[in-house]
Amino acid sequence: MTADTGEAYGTEAEDVRRFWERLGLPGLVDVHTHFMPERVLHKVWAYFDALGPLTGGVEWPITYREDEEQRTGLLRRFGLRAFSAMLYPHKPGMAQWLNGWAAGFALRTPGCLHTATLFPEDGVEAYVQEAIVRGARVFKAHVQVGAYDPADELLDPVWGLLAEAGVPVVMHCGSGPAPGKHTGPEPVGRVLARHPRLRLIVAHLGMPEYEDFLALAEQYAEVRLDTTMAFTDFSERHAPFPPRALPRLADLGDRVLLGSDFPNIPYPYVHQLHVLERLDLGDDWLRAVCHDNAARLFGL
Repeated sequence: MTADTGEAYGTEAEDVRRFWERLGLPGLVDVHTHFMPERVLHKVWAYFDALGPLTGGVEWPITYREDEEQRTGLLRRFGLRAFSAMLYPHKPGMAQWLNGWAAGFALRTPGCLHTATLFPEDGVEAYVQEAIVRGARVFKAHVQVGAYDPADELLDPVWGLLAEAGVPVVMHCGSGPAPGKHTGPEPVGRVLARHPRLRLIVAHLGMPEYEDFLALAEQYAEVRLDTTMAFTDFSERHAPFPPRALPRLADLGDRVLLGSDFPNIPYPYVHQLHVLERLDLGDDWLRAVCHDNAARLFGL
């Protein structure tokens, strides 16, 4: 991190801290930040740089293209009490290896919620159980990148395990920024019909099928949604949130969680906070979303 970059991040860190201090919070809890082995993360960045199909063909410059130590240090400067290490396989045979890396990352990284992942493959039930025993506190499932049906029969016992253990799973199941064969609310609805106690956190508020995923949260008491990239100027150009749905989002204020997609975002981190503030849903809603809901969910 150069001196000029450090100074710029220092200014942003002050802005972030000012945001949560004004609300009287002890910091932020961000359930959707990405940490993974460096060579894997660099491949993700290269995919964004090349405008891969899953980006929707939209230019997506990575704002925080720093090394791991600098990125974790920046989150501490922002005042995050807790954050995740969202990581995910795109093919069989990756998930267990990623889980081993993530367990080590959580051990050496203060504030990181021990994160794990999964894929519909032989042995998935065993390695998910192993991750739970090792202390995994949140799982990541990426239906779009993995190109799998979340209602796949191989995953049925896994959802049961996670529901029984009360371990949340953040699932990218909406069809943004590009649709996949199994994205959208229908496959997730089939999972929840069989496992209504699953603590599902719908990533990106289900973008762009916002209202369909709000309906699932209204139907199932353990369904939550994270704010990742929602309402930002970037996302509003491509997948605007319908204003008519804001009262429903306000009513679900105890089950909406802050998410950012850091570091893989094409704008400053503080922008995600400011766009939530400009929804004008009130300081109590902001306090719940930016800290209290996740703090309660994870026992912080």
